[in-house]
Amino acid sequence: MSDATSYELFINGVWRAGGDGITLPVINPATEKVFASVASATVSDLDEALASAERSRRAWSSRPAKDRGEILVAAAGILAAKLGTAARDLSAEQGKTIAEATGEYARAVETLEWNGTHAEALSATIPMGPNRMIVPEPLGVVAALTPWNYPAVLVARKLAPALAAGCPVILKGAEETPSAAVHIVEALRQAGIPAGVVNLVFGVPVQISRHLLSSPIVKVLTFTGSTEVGRQLAKLAANNLQRCILELGGHSPVVVCEGADLAKAIPAISEYKFECAGQSCNAPSRILVARALYKEFLARMTETTRKIRVGPPDDPETEMGPMANARRIEAMQRLTENAVDRGARIETGGTRLDRPGFYWPPTILTGVPKDAKVLHEEPFGPILTVAPFDTIEEAIEEANATEYGLAAYFFAGTSDAKRALVGGLSVGAVSVNYLKGVSADAPYGGVKQSGYGYEGGEQGVRGFQNLKLVNGLGSFG
Repeated sequence: MSDATSYELFINGVWRAGGDGITLPVINPATEKVFASVASATVSDLDEALASAERSRRAWSSRPAKDRGEILVAAAGILAAKLGTAARDLSAEQGKTIAEATGEYARAVETLEWNGTHAEALSATIPMGPNRMIVPEPLGVVAALTPWNYPAVLVARKLAPALAAGCPVILKGAEETPSAAVHIVEALRQAGIPAGVVNLVFGVPVQISRHLLSSPIVKVLTFTGSTEVGRQLAKLAANNLQRCILELGGHSPVVVCEGADLAKAIPAISEYKFECAGQSCNAPSRILVARALYKEFLARMTETTRKIRVGPPDDPETEMGPMANARRIEAMQRLTENAVDRGARIETGGTRLDRPGFYWPPTILTGVPKDAKVLHEEPFGPILTVAPFDTIEEAIEEANATEYGLAAYFFAGTSDAKRALVGGLSVGAVSVNYLKGVSADAPYGGVKQSGYGYEGGEQGVRGFQNLKLVNGLGSFG
């Protein structure tokens, strides 16, 4: 594998440079300076990755699922042993704190372990009654495209279930945060993954996705990213009828009902919102508060938000690091200015911090009109809007008033309110009286424009399998 500041491609079991030697810069978001590079794949490199994955397909799919699982579990152990180094690399590339990066890698280890442990059971024949059964079979080569915000856990959530199911994978890692994909793939290599079963490429995203999806070798696309890009990829995948697993954008509401425990709700919202500088599709972005609690909630939430320590991600005192890139700073400025121009009020934050690095402070907006862009575009940053509501029905209507349907959260004490919100919120996941990331054993997916298909749990593995129905086998026995 390459040295710590020059990340390479991994094709047919070998770490190497791209075919034409071109590299892309990796920028430290805390300093805005280039500190590493990553290889860029050529068309020939992609063709070699496709051929390598296809050559490995039959042997990997026919390998006992127990053996496949043991490789994943071994890789989890190898990754866990270098968690400190990997977390520091991720923090330097992405801007999240060391503690956040460490927690993310712990989730990646959990994901590898869970899928490895359950690989055999999820590949076993499923009885369906007399003379009927379902035989799970791997679908074939997978193209996995991952983003920069949570690269370790999302790489693991794509690689682990596909490999457990018996599918080779061509992984496109995030060029802005390449170390996570490199560390995880290297752990798999050390664990004994056969050559060709995992191939890692970086480069120009649109060129890579178009080339991979134009190949009939690829049978499944799994992608996490924006809704706009997800739609484009789904169109490309339609040409070869490739199965798609798409986790797309979110604009998650939090409903705070009358009687909610603000002492629990406010720190829970703050911690989950401002992790990774709010750059998460699951992060809450719109807070709807019962009118009787609104003034108290806003005062306490604003005070909590103002106290968040923003600074270098490698400083143990830092609670929120910089945003990942200049594009996110530009988006924060645009969304804030658009809301203020329409009459919104900035309660705290709202202006880029005057220091080197992509620093935007935790921001709260109130009085935001319904036509403001921040209520309809995914903020993907440390901006929260807070608004009052009078009835649960009104809160549900407002919570559902975007094209997104990934996650929602609420704090409520009464059974009636809980039933109404669980049934009324149009999302893939609802959390009641707490906010938390997704565990490896749970299926997770969006509705509306937040995508389709599931990652995690049994359903996450099934997405890479053909469930072959076999009838009448007993008559041949």
